[in-house]
Amino acid sequence: MADTTSDKPMRQRVEEYISKLQDDIVSAFEKLDPNAPAFKRDEWLRAQGGRGRSCVFAVPVPPAGVAPQQDTVLEKGGVNISVVHGMLPPPAIKQMRADHSSIPDIQGSVPFFAAGISLVIHPRNPHAPTVHANYRYFEITEPPTEEEQAAGKPGKLIAWWFGGGSDLTPSYLYEEDAVHFHRTIKDACDAHGAAVYPAFKKWCDEYFFIPHRGEARGLGGIFFDDLCDEAHSRFQPSDARPKSPEEIFAFVRAAGDAFVPSYLPILERRARTPSDEHERRWQLLRRGRYVEFNLVYDRGTKFGLMTPGARIESILMSLPETARWEYMSELGTDPESREGKLVEVLKNAREWV
Repeated sequence: MADTTSDKPMRQRVEEYISKLQDDIVSAFEKLDPNAPAFKRDEWLRAQGGRGRSCVFAVPVPPAGVAPQQDTVLEKGGVNISVVHGMLPPPAIKQMRADHSSIPDIQGSVPFFAAGISLVIHPRNPHAPTVHANYRYFEITEPPTEEEQAAGKPGKLIAWWFGGGSDLTPSYLYEEDAVHFHRTIKDACDAHGAAVYPAFKKWCDEYFFIPHRGEARGLGGIFFDDLCDEAHSRFQPSDARPKSPEEIFAFVRAAGDAFVPSYLPILERRARTPSDEHERRWQLLRRGRYVEFNLVYDRGTKFGLMTPGARIESILMSLPETARWEYMSELGTDPESREGKLVEVLKNAREWV
């Protein structure tokens, strides 16, 4: 799909944007902790069509008898981009139609294009929150005609949309951090319509919820999907929100650009907070909840695992290096404890700004 203000196809513009955003985000983390190992840059090709680059942080496992490095700001993290295309099989189409009203009833496989950036950061310190963000663009087309194929062009567009969001998952509640995170994202959203942040904040609270635990994964942020030029179930027709391809892409860029200023100041403030084994134990229990959501409920994980030629290492990059489960743990059950105060907010979503 081309847009009205650029001769470049939207798929090319998205690819260029996420590539630059990935570089900017990784550079910001490396600048914050210059003595830590650099992110590993891993370029890859997809046999069925497309490419990607995974930028992953992990402290190397030392030789036997050598203590591992424990003073890094991050424990594990990944900032990945993928630009893939190929044929979308019927099971994947069926899965997507449940969540995307713009997809018609399609019989058989159809060509698709998907480009996106996805990141998850797990800091080492229990007082520094985990963060997740992703922004993506998707197209479904008809098979190209012989003329289109000869010209290297895709077939007629059937459906397109943007999706994404960003959310914060702390182990310990610092209200000023939650306010900063939400305010920064809200400011980015407000420039693109007054209805955007309230709708997408509510959607985030609903989406990142763990039904079998009766609590949210974290303190939310924004979440959106199926954002295109058609009517959207999260908005009234009169709502001020981006509608054209150009307006929606401008909003997505604003949200993506807000990631570093929304999160890096929090990480810098909490990364060296004194902590003990009790707080580490609670952090690992909260990471267990993170794993439960990602493997049981997350739509992106499910879709990725269903896509032919999926790169499993990149899909499961979101999981922490270490997590913990305890049978009937007492941590978090005392409402007056710091752990209990976090749980209360996870069970009752709050308006932060």
